[in-house]
Amino acid sequence: MNQDFWKTLQGWLNVAHSNDIQAKKRVLLEMHRQILDPGLRSDIQRIVRLMDRELLARAEWAMYCVMQLR
Repeated sequence: MNQDFWKTLQGWLNVAHSNDIQAKKRVLLEMHRQILDPGLRSDIQRIVRLMDRELLARAEWAMYCVMQLR
């Protein structure tokens, strides 16, 4: 996957709803089980890690905001 793909993915992660990210992640994990090509499997794992990182950052931000309200 080229550099433009990764930039587009990062842009989408920045604006996508958490539910959309989780839905795409489930689809990718299902694809990962079926694909045999090591390069493509590696790319899918990288995408899933980026999705996990974005979801974790959002959860941490939400917790920070809640703590600020106390």
